[in-house]
Amino acid sequence: MKLLIVDDDALIRKSLSLTLSKEEDIVIVGTAADGGEAINICESSLPDIVLMDIRMPGVDGIAATRLIKQRYPDVKIMMLTTFDDKPNISQALAAGADGYLIKTDKIAAIAGKLRVMMDGVGVLGADVLKKLTAQENPALELLTPRERDIARLVAQGLTNKEIATQLFLSEGTVRNNLAVVMEKLNLTNRTQLGMLYYER
Repeated sequence: MKLLIVDDDALIRKSLSLTLSKEEDIVIVGTAADGGEAINICESSLPDIVLMDIRMPGVDGIAATRLIKQRYPDVKIMMLTTFDDKPNISQALAAGADGYLIKTDKIAAIAGKLRVMMDGVGVLGADVLKKLTAQENPALELLTPRERDIARLVAQGLTNKEIATQLFLSEGTVRNNLAVVMEKLNLTNRTQLGMLYYER
């Protein structure tokens, strides 16, 4: 397989090149320090797989992935990055990446994952898979401090009247705030709110 390595860290490029070039079935057709350079190398050498970092100066890995996939849909792209957060993972996969690995994975193990990808199978590292499949609760962070206080007291089983007394509010204010909380979190009753709060 013909492999292009893209990373803004020269040491990482060299390390990946040295290790992966020892594999009999891998030929390094180039290395690039940013996404723009990677696109140019794809045009001249047409690799089978691009091993792509995410954060780079100029054209970043996600933008480069999107452009390469538009121009060369048969080229497979494996993200290799330190970023294991769900937004980066989701954006990379949406851009067309065929796989996503974290740089903590051993370089020696990457060759096997590239072979799997060549067979047409998407590859996600174990940590990445956990991030994608982790159940997410609606964002309590969307609530204002007062709304969070009300949600907390509802979760503790207090009535609107008791909440009003504790927070020095009118019952009407509590009721109105609670309605907003329910709408923001897409909930229909106090039990759901209590369960959500304690899961969070």
